Amino acid sequence: QVQLVESGGGLVQPGGSLRLSCVFSGSIFSTYAMGWYRQAPGKQRELVAAITGGGSTNVADSVKGRFTISRDNIKKTVYLQMNSLKPDDTAVYLCNANKRRVGTTYDYWGQGTQVTVSS
Repeated sequence: QVQLVESGGGLVQPGGSLRLSCVFSGSIFSTYAMGWYRQAPGKQRELVAAITGGGSTNVADSVKGRFTISRDNIKKTVYLQMNSLKPDDTAVYLCNANKRRVGTTYDYWGQGTQVTVSS
């Protein structure tokens, strides 16, 4: 059973930085695409950034140029480096692991970590 444990959230002032980490266990990390999503109160969950097992990335337009996703397949960890944070970035950030095979999709979520951007 895959488990995902996020860390690194907190309170930061506008313009500040945070790095989120998500540690993966329970399966072969490199076979999963990993993603960071966020959900703010009253809003739908949205994809922030994703990275394939081979390292190809996709970043939402709203955070492009400010956020970077990366992964370490040895440490089984995916990171989200967040710079130039804005109050609109305030949300619960959730880690996702996804793998698709013929006829089956494996999809796992972490418990989330709160990011609050406020002065």
